[in-house]
Amino acid sequence: MKPFTTHVGKTVALDRANVDTDQIIPKQFLKRIERTGFGEFLFWDWARRDDGSPNPDFELNQPKARGASILLARRNFGCGSSREHAPWALEDYGFRVVVAPSFADIFYSNCFKNGMLPIRLSEEQVGELFHRVAQHAPYELTADLQSCTLSDAHGFSTTFEVEPFRRHCLLNGLDDIGLSLEYEAKITAYEQAHGIGI
Repeated sequence: MKPFTTHVGKTVALDRANVDTDQIIPKQFLKRIERTGFGEFLFWDWARRDDGSPNPDFELNQPKARGASILLARRNFGCGSSREHAPWALEDYGFRVVVAPSFADIFYSNCFKNGMLPIRLSEEQVGELFHRVAQHAPYELTADLQSCTLSDAHGFSTTFEVEPFRRHCLLNGLDDIGLSLEYEAKITAYEQAHGIGI
């Protein structure tokens, strides 16, 4: 997993609350076994018309959203089913950071396991960021996991909280397998001592 320290990126605003995982990546696209290739189907029902052509009214299809790597959303982002494909699709599309007042618990956890940083801010702070996205084009934010700060070049700066263990894993690019491999020498010694795998 790619480590996350500091990320500077264009920000796109998705002015919707209670965005569930079936909207993030609809169920008909869950047939792949790889973690890649889901980005083109992100927000499919909103991003596409009935004939499959792009919906020009959808926020991510507008020219100012092109190349965005920070997603700004409203409360309860990632609710619904627990599918890990949701952060896979967001990451494959190019997002590294999602900012919202609140996230569904499982989605929040899955973001960290897939190298993305979900940032929880107050409703008021998120509202201010929506205002700034509309005011500045393009609008960039800097997310610094070392200092746990989120800032822009126009005077906005705030801190955010991340549990120490999750912060350690993301800073060092450690998913569940990576965490296990930190103990590889001890695991090998145990297997040799107990005749496992011989």
